[in-house]
Amino acid sequence: MKAAHHAAVALVVALAGPAYGEDVYVIDPTHTFPNFEIMHGGYSLQRGSFLGASGKVTLDRAAKKGSVSVTIDAASVDSRMPARDVHLRSERFLDVAKYPTITFKSSEFRFDGDNVSAVDGELTMHGVTKPVKLSVTNFKCGQSPFARDKQMCGAEITAMIKRSEWGITTGIPNIADDVRIAIPIEAIRE
Repeated sequence: MKAAHHAAVALVVALAGPAYGEDVYVIDPTHTFPNFEIMHGGYSLQRGSFLGASGKVTLDRAAKKGSVSVTIDAASVDSRMPARDVHLRSERFLDVAKYPTITFKSSEFRFDGDNVSAVDGELTMHGVTKPVKLSVTNFKCGQSPFARDKQMCGAEITAMIKRSEWGITTGIPNIADDVRIAIPIEAIRE
């Protein structure tokens, strides 16, 4: 009887999935759009986005650990103005011919209770790697409302950077040095 009870408990635990341990999530590129805001001429806030992002997130909520690796296609920049996008892709700004990707890598997550509140890592852009702290809000994990057999996590990730620290200085001070990055992100558990 004890053996049957232990087997039943083991089956329930196996079906429920791991209560602890590391989960791996793949970033959903159709619901993850890195975007940016920058002041232009001191008069207007201009916005743009990148239409190509991929990556993985590992998350161990019990141990309060995680890692993230995100790759952004720099040539996918979209400012809603094709002529400006050509300019942004040029060597004067992103230089996508020489630096085709923007990456962020981290193995340092900060938690507020059970929720991720910040991620410290390194941003590589324009051939320069610098430390960046990303703030995380609206963090939530659970069953996908669209695919009942999938678990997912979502969040809003933000940071302020100075583009000059990555060697992108064209137009400063008329085009601001400060750039706000915001990334709505969804990721599906493997």
